[in-house]
Amino acid sequence: MRVARLAGHSEVRIDESPIPIPEPGFVTIKTVVSAICGSEMHGYRGKGVASGNSGHEAAGIVYAVGDGVETLHVGDRVAASAVVGCGTCDYCLKGQYTWCPQFKVYMSMHADYFTLPARGCNRLPDDVPWRIGVLLGGDGFGVPYHTSQKIKPEGVGTVAVFGVGPIGLGSVILQSFLGRRVIAIDRAARRLELASLLGASETLLADDVRDIPAAIRALTEGGAEVCIEAAGSPVTAKQCFAAVRTAGQVIFNGEQPAVELSPSNDFIRRDITATGSWFFHFSEFAEMVALWRNGVPVEKLITHTLPLDQIGEAYGVMEGESGKVLIDYGVADLSGCV
Repeated sequence: MRVARLAGHSEVRIDESPIPIPEPGFVTIKTVVSAICGSEMHGYRGKGVASGNSGHEAAGIVYAVGDGVETLHVGDRVAASAVVGCGTCDYCLKGQYTWCPQFKVYMSMHADYFTLPARGCNRLPDDVPWRIGVLLGGDGFGVPYHTSQKIKPEGVGTVAVFGVGPIGLGSVILQSFLGRRVIAIDRAARRLELASLLGASETLLADDVRDIPAAIRALTEGGAEVCIEAAGSPVTAKQCFAAVRTAGQVIFNGEQPAVELSPSNDFIRRDITATGSWFFHFSEFAEMVALWRNGVPVEKLITHTLPLDQIGEAYGVMEGESGKVLIDYGVADLSGCV
């Protein structure tokens, strides 16, 4: 089988490897589609990945089942969850794998086949096309959805999204669908154009606006009720606290180093709430499918689809100003369900 290897310094190779045999409790999945996550770009640009790749968003067909697997069968269509819990703790029994003290992260999904614990597979309903399933079952829409569940439901009219890479664009799609005014902030003009097409009411090009928080306060008469930090930058993290209105909420999506904040000025004296939101709960998959069925245009997040043999070019596209980039393995029509 083919497996992509991040060799580092912006080089991607295609290696040959045997089809993996599933351990007890695991399944082998024949990949139909995978998606590149922005977090993979660190390994792509840097030292690479020692074995395989950091791909962790995929959907495919169950090819083989290990001993003890009774919930899945060969031929089942599934979406893979990269974060899988122990399966026995209280959090796992609720499908909240990211809160499991013993969770593991499974990667190297940019390959013709990969293995995963059976409990990390969500069955794809018959009406969900492959290109939608990989987004609903992975970071692409999972992170924006999980983030939306952290927002206080009452009195939120405006959401400012700092950083409109694929995750930020997903929040633009969902928050605008929920009827909220969305302000998108980024340094890339092309991504702000995408944000406008996906529902942002206003956009701010960071390099052209001297004081982003002041601009947001002017647009909103006091600040956004919610600021989502999706850029992964201490600069934008600080801007979120300056741009959110009194009694508002800052939500962190972007991984980043330490940020200096003042308990008094940034929290206490304005009653500000700060919330972390990482990945998504395995159990939220059905709710995301329901939202898609109700009209959330998830597919608009996809801007490029390339075959596995061109995965090097796909990473290059992600270096630019794209939305979500998919990898097609030539197994099935990605817009279809079989």
